[in-house]
Amino acid sequence: MRFSTKRILALIKLHTVGPILAAVAILVTGVPAHAQDAEAGAKLFKSQCAVCHSPVQGKNGIGPSLFGVVGRTSGEVEKFRYSAANKKAHMTWDAAALDKYLTSPRTVVPGTIMTYAGLKDDTKRADLIAYLATLK
Repeated sequence: MRFSTKRILALIKLHTVGPILAAVAILVTGVPAHAQDAEAGAKLFKSQCAVCHSPVQGKNGIGPSLFGVVGRTSGEVEKFRYSAANKKAHMTWDAAALDKYLTSPRTVVPGTIMTYAGLKDDTKRADLIAYLATLK
């Protein structure tokens, strides 16, 4: 089978552009390129987060309400008593910060009282963050 120069260049472009775009997406957003699934994230929230956190505005539990968390500064939910570590963190909860924090909360905010060990699965974390972004 013979390939023309045009066909070879098209194949090279096909096999290099995709990975390059994925890398750019990771660099720009801080989150691996993945078609986030907010519905899957909602299920994950119910099974792993809802024990302590509420998705309802103003309804705190063991942890603060996560309504409007994306874009908010850490330690700012009214009527919630944060640990000293969380008060001092002053993080903006964007996708990249949430991704790091949800991977290992105690690494990102040493001294946090959040007992959650972290979510190691990149896809599940992206889905959870997509769901959290809907809470507004």
